[in-house]
Amino acid sequence: MIVDLPNTTTAKISKALVRIREEGGAVALGRVLTLIIASTLGHEEEAIEAANDASREHPMRVIVVSTQEGTSSQAIPEARVDAEIRVGGDAGASEVIVLRVYGDAGNDPESLVTGLLLSDAPVVAWWPGTAPAVPSDSPLGRIAYRRITDASAQPDPQAALHHLSGSYQPGDTDFAWTRLTLWRAQLAAVLDQPPYESITGIKVTGAAASPSTTLLAAWLQMQLGVPVECELTAGPQTNGVHGVHLTRTSGLISLEREVPDIATLSQPMQPTQDLTLKRRSLRDCLADELRHLDPDELYGEVITRGLPQLVGVVTQGTGV
Repeated sequence: MIVDLPNTTTAKISKALVRIREEGGAVALGRVLTLIIASTLGHEEEAIEAANDASREHPMRVIVVSTQEGTSSQAIPEARVDAEIRVGGDAGASEVIVLRVYGDAGNDPESLVTGLLLSDAPVVAWWPGTAPAVPSDSPLGRIAYRRITDASAQPDPQAALHHLSGSYQPGDTDFAWTRLTLWRAQLAAVLDQPPYESITGIKVTGAAASPSTTLLAAWLQMQLGVPVECELTAGPQTNGVHGVHLTRTSGLISLEREVPDIATLSQPMQPTQDLTLKRRSLRDCLADELRHLDPDELYGEVITRGLPQLVGVVTQGTGV
C-alpha cells in the first residue's frame, strides 16, 4: 500500500503512520533499526528496492530523504516536502517513508527525520550516490551509529577512496570494502592450507574505476607484510577485481575472475578449480553491513593505515 502526502510536514506524516497501523495492523514493534537513505530526486528507487530486500533479514523503518541534485541559480522551487508512505507488499518487511524535498526545505535534513526515527533503535545512514565530504560531520551522519558510503558511485572512485582515508571516523564504512568479503574469504581459505610458506610477492589487478581493487591490495599488504604491485586497467570493458597472484617458494597461487561470477584458482601441484565468486549486489552489501552495527575495526585499519602505505605502489595499466 502506498499513501501520498503532498506538501506535508513531519507531524502529519507521523499521524498518517499511526492511522495506517490502526487501520491495517502494520506495526513497528519488530523493527530493529532505522535506515536513512540520502538520495537525489529521481534516483531513489534502486536504493529503496535494495532496502526492501534487506529488510527481510533486518526488519526496519526506511526513511528516504531525496533532494535536488546540485544547485541552480535559475529557478529555486518553493520550499515543500512531498511524502510517500509505503507498507505491506510495497515495502518488504519494512515501512518506507519517502521524503521528496524541494527548495530551502532541504537545508536541515536532520530536523526532517528526527520526528520519524524509531525510538530506542539504532540509526544507520546510507549515501548510495554522492556522499558528503565528511560523513560523520554531516547532518544525517551525526545522528547515525553507522554511516555507509560507496566510493564506486563517486565521479572519481580512487580519489574518493583516498579522501575517505582522511575523513574516517569509527562507524564509517564503504561498499568498496563490503564487496571484498568473498574475495577475502577465499584468499584466507587458500592460505590456511599447506604448504604453510611465507608469501614473497603479491600482485593485484582490477579496473581503474574499482576502489575495491585498491582496498584489496592494501588489505593484503597490511596482513601479509609484503609490498603489493597493484595494476589498475582502464577501459570500458573492465570492472571490479580481476585477479590476485601470490608468490611463494613452491610456486604461484592465482585467483582470477575473467568471466562474470566465476573465478579460476590455480595452485602448484593441485588441479585448477573453477569457483563461484559473484559480484555482490546492492542488496547483499546492504544486508551484510546491517548485520553488525558496531564499528568495523578492520576496515578502519585498512582505510587509515593500509591505504596510505600503498600510495606510490599502484601502477596504471593500459586499457584495450
